[in-house]
Amino acid sequence: MLMSLIHASPFYELAALLALAAATGFVGLLLRQPMVVSFIAVGVLAGPSALDVVVSHDNVDLMAELGIALLLFLVGLKLDISLIRSLGLVALATGLGQVLFTSIFGFLIALALGLEPVAALYVAVALTFSSTIIIVKLLSDKREVDSLHGRIAIGFLIVQDVVVVIAMMVLSSFGVAGGDADGRSLPVVLASGIGMLVFVFLFIRYAATPLMMRVAGSNELMVIFAIAWAALLAAAGYYLGFSKELGGLLAGVSLATTPYRDALAARLSSLRDFLLLFFFVALGSSLDLGLLGAQVVPALVLSAFVLIGNPLIVLAIMGYLGYRKRTGFLAGLTVAQISEFSLIFMAMGVTLGHVSNDALGLVTLVGLISIALSVYMITYSYELYRRLEPLLGIFERRDPQRETTIPATAIPPDIDIILFGLGRYGSEIVRQLQEVGLRVFAVDFNPDAVQRGRALGITAVYGDAADPEVIDALPIEGVKWVISALPQHDTGLTHQDPRHILLDGLGRRGFSGRIALSNHREDQDHDLIERGAHIVMHPFHDAADRAVERVLEHFEGTELTGPPPT
Repeated sequence: MLMSLIHASPFYELAALLALAAATGFVGLLLRQPMVVSFIAVGVLAGPSALDVVVSHDNVDLMAELGIALLLFLVGLKLDISLIRSLGLVALATGLGQVLFTSIFGFLIALALGLEPVAALYVAVALTFSSTIIIVKLLSDKREVDSLHGRIAIGFLIVQDVVVVIAMMVLSSFGVAGGDADGRSLPVVLASGIGMLVFVFLFIRYAATPLMMRVAGSNELMVIFAIAWAALLAAAGYYLGFSKELGGLLAGVSLATTPYRDALAARLSSLRDFLLLFFFVALGSSLDLGLLGAQVVPALVLSAFVLIGNPLIVLAIMGYLGYRKRTGFLAGLTVAQISEFSLIFMAMGVTLGHVSNDALGLVTLVGLISIALSVYMITYSYELYRRLEPLLGIFERRDPQRETTIPATAIPPDIDIILFGLGRYGSEIVRQLQEVGLRVFAVDFNPDAVQRGRALGITAVYGDAADPEVIDALPIEGVKWVISALPQHDTGLTHQDPRHILLDGLGRRGFSGRIALSNHREDQDHDLIERGAHIVMHPFHDAADRAVERVLEHFEGTELTGPPPT
């Protein structure tokens, strides 16, 4: 009865899909899973093998195509040519090394599992892509985007995005060569493609920034323009014989050099997530759960390869380049899953007739397994490293020259205070302490913050308060105070809180001075004091108290009556 009502109208069908997505997303949130996993689950549940909600396939496919075009548009927004040129050696070497390793060994494993060579090649390439969306979200939640391993991870994720672009272009060229260009000959399609690239180049050179300056006068118009531009170039790419995905990508690239790209990305990210729901619904409605059951074992094998092999190759490359095993391990965990691009890549292969739905289903299963498990691996990264550290020595040089723990030559004599965290709060604390003649030694896990601190005359070195080796290298003899001005973690994992690790490390070393910690949650004060903190600072409350003091100074001699207005 309920299904017949849902199928009676496309609007009822849409309402049922959104309700299912909201319920599934809530369960995923309780399990600490990203929305990508929930969206894939929605697609499977809405498909014919489960609830069979989807009837209006044309409508769902249209929304899915718009979602993919918008996703590629946002990827193109990140591909600023100057940004790509600025990628460091470690990001380039690690990104390309991981792609080559995963492609070659993934291809061999897929062949051993009985896949045809073309399908094995598609699966191997799909396994190379990691989800930038998921990784940036997890690193942001843990306040590690600006850490050394976070910056390196984002660097090689950008390299992977470039590989995605190349892979999409290669697929498009296969489609053209195969005659999928509405009857146009290959030379005509290639000439049209060159003409489209020239148009995009001229648009970037002469029209992009002036046009966006006019459009940006209205936030609503800017969003509508961006969606229209992505859809228009996607349609043009499809009409010229290339893929809609490549057209959407070029639309993003054409606006990547404008000063409004970050604003566009921020405003469109939610719409992208909404529209991608329909891609996963379309994907799930094409999968047969009966056939997926036979692919569980191959999916487990390939998932183990992604979860273990990808981090190990990143760890090996970074160790060879001179980084410590801890940095390589934390960066390597970020590639322990496949991406939504992997599924889009396989879907393009199905559209071109190169692979079957079975291969797409296999990669979908690998995505579900690897994404779900990698979220926990990254969330509990410090605990994993602590347990595996004795086995990781082979991945670190005897002298990791790119990353020393705290060099003895950098430690000044007669230190009064050691401070962790050179953000705005920590830097101001250092400035005021130095003004009264105290000698401060600062440590921060953001290399840029260290450079800024040194430029201001602060003695600063790179180091992570969550790294026990850094704490063991601290010059604590004669130090009167250790101050933590670190940002807060929102993961709720107290055993990974850098402040707790700092307190435990100082206690282990028998530090006899006093400890002050910043904290944004008053309910954590008692726990921090029990662990050894002498002062718990509340940056926002303390700033408000000082502001009120300064205001009240102007009321001297004036009688104040009654409580302040509420």
